[in-house]
Amino acid sequence: MTYIENIFLCMASPLLVASLCMGRRQLRLFLLSIAGMGVCLLSAYINTFLAAVYQADALASVAEIAPVVEEVMKLLPTLFWFLIYEPDIRKLPDVAIGIAVGFATFENVCFLAENGAEDIRFVLIRGISAGALHILCGIMTGFGLSVVFRQRWLALTGTVGILGFCIGFHAIYNLLITAEGAWRVAGYLLPSVMIVVLGVVGRFAPRLEERFANGR
Repeated sequence: MTYIENIFLCMASPLLVASLCMGRRQLRLFLLSIAGMGVCLLSAYINTFLAAVYQADALASVAEIAPVVEEVMKLLPTLFWFLIYEPDIRKLPDVAIGIAVGFATFENVCFLAENGAEDIRFVLIRGISAGALHILCGIMTGFGLSVVFRQRWLALTGTVGILGFCIGFHAIYNLLITAEGAWRVAGYLLPSVMIVVLGVVGRFAPRLEERFANGR
């Protein structure tokens, strides 16, 4: 039996100690990572509770319950950080990605502690699929919120739309990796490919925007 609370304490303790020795900028990163691990722990409790209440089978749990719970839990500390500390809107992507990194890291460690890490191929697949999925959703959440929060009338509906998109994408990923053959391979590769695509688009988007602004 894997005691995820003990894993959380072992992972969060050195981060917390290190945060006391770092500057303000590094402190934020450590705290966001710890927050991500904390909401991952809470998500595990909520997923288990809801699966028991609704007597959901394995497929229903991973395709219907887990995406909703995990994406909502990752969004809440991002909104909390923004509402309490009122940072520059342009820093929201850093906040969401930091939380997603902590969430993905803790989830991977718990998964490997429960299922073993003898097969290096399995470990790599876990890293580039599930880990990349959470980071991708963090990227989409952070940049999405940084856009919709610029207009008050769009903040609420925009946040709900971003959350719904991330939940849907997460559910599609979970369905793909539970399939067989090419569909499973596609599911494993999808998050990493999407991150590369977003990186390319983000690199060239300012240039394209400037060209359109100049009428060329």
